[in-house]
Amino acid sequence: MISETPTSVTRDEPGSFRDPDNQVFYADGAVLRGLGPQAAKDWSTVSGSSFLPPLLAAGKVIGTELATPHTLPATVTGRWTTVLRHDRVPFVSYPYEWSFAMLRDAARLHLEILQDALADGITMTDGSAYNLQWRGADPVFIDVGSFRPGTDGEPWAGYRQFCQTMLYPLMLQAHLGLDFQPFLRARIDGIESSQMRRMFGGARRWRAGVFKHVHLHDAMQARHAGASTGAVREEIRNAGFSAELVQATVRAVARLVERLDWAPPRSHWVNYQQTCTYSDADRTAKTAFVDSELAQRHPATVFDLGANDGTYSRIAAAHADYVVAVESDPAVVDDLYRRLRADGERRILPILMDLADPSPGGGWAGDERTSFLTRAKADSVLALAVIHHLAIGRNVPLPRILDWLTAMLPAGGGQGHLVIEFVHPDDPMARQLLANKPAGLFPDYQRAEFERLLAERYEITRREELPSGTRTLYAGVPRG
Repeated sequence: MISETPTSVTRDEPGSFRDPDNQVFYADGAVLRGLGPQAAKDWSTVSGSSFLPPLLAAGKVIGTELATPHTLPATVTGRWTTVLRHDRVPFVSYPYEWSFAMLRDAARLHLEILQDALADGITMTDGSAYNLQWRGADPVFIDVGSFRPGTDGEPWAGYRQFCQTMLYPLMLQAHLGLDFQPFLRARIDGIESSQMRRMFGGARRWRAGVFKHVHLHDAMQARHAGASTGAVREEIRNAGFSAELVQATVRAVARLVERLDWAPPRSHWVNYQQTCTYSDADRTAKTAFVDSELAQRHPATVFDLGANDGTYSRIAAAHADYVVAVESDPAVVDDLYRRLRADGERRILPILMDLADPSPGGGWAGDERTSFLTRAKADSVLALAVIHHLAIGRNVPLPRILDWLTAMLPAGGGQGHLVIEFVHPDDPMARQLLANKPAGLFPDYQRAEFERLLAERYEITRREELPSGTRTLYAGVPRG
């Protein structure tokens, strides 16, 4: 249960400012949504509809209830007509951190909810992928403020957003094999139809959904470029556009999304557990070390950095409330997500991210979408078989790696917990990385120097050399 104790401290969600009548903010650990006069009126209709309760009960729409006035901070009084209280999601992630299958499942859920709403006379003003989040491998729709009563003859208001942030990225990867994440990370509003049109010329225009949703859509936008939104809607209404036509359009897009798929290319990292240099004895010792460390602490949140196939994320999930599994290979993340989904796993969230290039802040003022490090607050961090890839493979100095890891943990008091693996320079994997670098480039990449740097930042509570003798595991808590 969220505390009912009111407080005078509130903080606005930096990504919720574009609609002044419907904004999210935080107070006393609660996630709240303030509704102005029109948004409150719309919510009164939506909350009394028949489509919403089953979606709430199934966890497909974020848990939402009316906040009673006496539980709200004094700073909220008089600011909003109605205030809603939402359940929290364990970790906020963004579409450019999702795999293909994750984005497709998010699109599926959005369309399912929209179809249910339309059948009940309700529509959605937005179609953005950012309106969905995750609880493990389950997507959940969070923007209940985008629901409002529909009007006959009104087009699908969120169609453009849906195309730019969900349909077009899926098409890029399904049809061209291009990773969509860099496109979404570069532009907060997604991929424009004019960009897509240039990439889908010639025979490519006849691939599934492209001609209608890219070429015709872009031509329509160009035609109405000088007209106001109201004028365009009036023209559509006068042309006989109906609620039935909107529903048929949404159903057709849902069928298209079902057809889009991506077969990941062969990747060295997909079968890493079978191809890596660990002996059976090493693997057994490492598993026991990680399991015992987490069993002693029962952390609320664990970040498994360089998670690969999720082996250690699953071990962590046996002892933690929630695990964020971070991996940089799109094929590995997609495969992990599909397996977690098949298992019904709601405690492990896989995200796609290069640790040497973590997600920065973006959008307005650089914090409309907050950076990974701002969001990544953990009780325990696993950094297993990853340090050598950053230090040797990506030339990141060891002190900067350790400082970055430490920033994810609470400082001092024995609260934070790090489990880290150092791969010695004579290990086969380290030698392979070093062979691709100029001789003598990494004189400080030595076990003694690593231990010195680690001890400056952590009280090392445990160390164990694996049976092969070329890797060492450490556990520690940050110093004050």
